Amino acid sequence: MSTPALPQPPRPLRRSRSDRMIAGVCAGLAHHFALDVTLVRVLYVLVSILSVAFPGILVYLVLWIVIPEEPGP
Repeated sequence: MSTPALPQPPRPLRRSRSDRMIAGVCAGLAHHFALDVTLVRVLYVLVSILSVAFPGILVYLVLWIVIPEEPGP
């Protein structure tokens, strides 16, 4: 009888140092939720453009300040 595989603990939410376009926020979110980085970037831009109530630049700036950067090598 095999034991069920334990789920992986969630990765800590950190801004990426290596996979960044501006500040690494979208890459950090993608790594945290185990999603494709390009998908997260495209969805973020689309939601920012298509939704008047979603101030994309302001949210990005707040996340840039709030999410710590991953430790360096």
